[in-house]
Amino acid sequence: MNILISGLLNIETTVSVRGFPINYYPIDYPFFGINSNVSGVGYNIAKALTVLGDNVSLFSYLGSDDESERIIGKLKKDGIKTDNIRHDLKNTPVSAVLFDPQGKRQIYCDLKDIQEQMLQPDAVLSDHSNCSIAALCNINFNRELIKKAKQSGIMTATDVHVLSDIEDEYNRDFMENAEILFLSDEKLPCEPELFIKQLEDRYHNRIIVIGMGEKGAMLLDAGKNEVSVITAYKSGKIVNTVGAGDALFSSFLHFYIKDGDAQTALQKAVVFAGIKIGFNGASVGFSTESDIEKIIER
Repeated sequence: MNILISGLLNIETTVSVRGFPINYYPIDYPFFGINSNVSGVGYNIAKALTVLGDNVSLFSYLGSDDESERIIGKLKKDGIKTDNIRHDLKNTPVSAVLFDPQGKRQIYCDLKDIQEQMLQPDAVLSDHSNCSIAALCNINFNRELIKKAKQSGIMTATDVHVLSDIEDEYNRDFMENAEILFLSDEKLPCEPELFIKQLEDRYHNRIIVIGMGEKGAMLLDAGKNEVSVITAYKSGKIVNTVGAGDALFSSFLHFYIKDGDAQTALQKAVVFAGIKIGFNGASVGFSTESDIEKIIER
């Protein structure tokens, strides 16, 4: 399947901490607790879908620095084309993720000047009008692209991550133009059952999924006029939950495009994400399609 992806690329450093809140001390020695990887929502989705067997076209922005060279090298190593990566930023974005033994995380994301960029929709879509779906992250340079993609009849999908207001100004363009909408339950102002119906009434999305961590994921399928909950898949020890939402989102898209059934796709996506959180880092721990199918069969 051909999938258009547009989103953030960055260098992510994860740091193991004793717990939250963090008490002050001048130095700590978390042996093998600090790691640095290529990450960013765009990369996480592109890598996950590549591992699942899809053909991805990735659009993003980087600087012209050492970090950008590292990212480009990793993309090529992973078999992800770099033709559509622009080097227009002053510096490449970076992030730091603190995580504790229970898997809770606190993320610091330095986007540099990426929010000042804007992709030209016609230029992007001219060569990708036949893609199966456009997975467009909620970052400024995709704001016009998601509108144009929907107008062009391309299936659109986005993840707005943490949402506390149904009229959130920053995310409104993405919610209005996404046929498939993902978000987390982390900051919801009410129960997920109520909020997911409010979202459908307001934006008329085809599919809405709320990731609920250890409680699984909630699915609203407008075509079937039903709401269901898929329980979480527990594969073992939770190491780091960062990137779990990206894993759930990308694997759902893969299986939904393949089979056309949202509930089945989410069941498989929950397994994919459940395995992924046993690894440290947002862009590691992805399973193949055959791995997931075998687990589902069992």
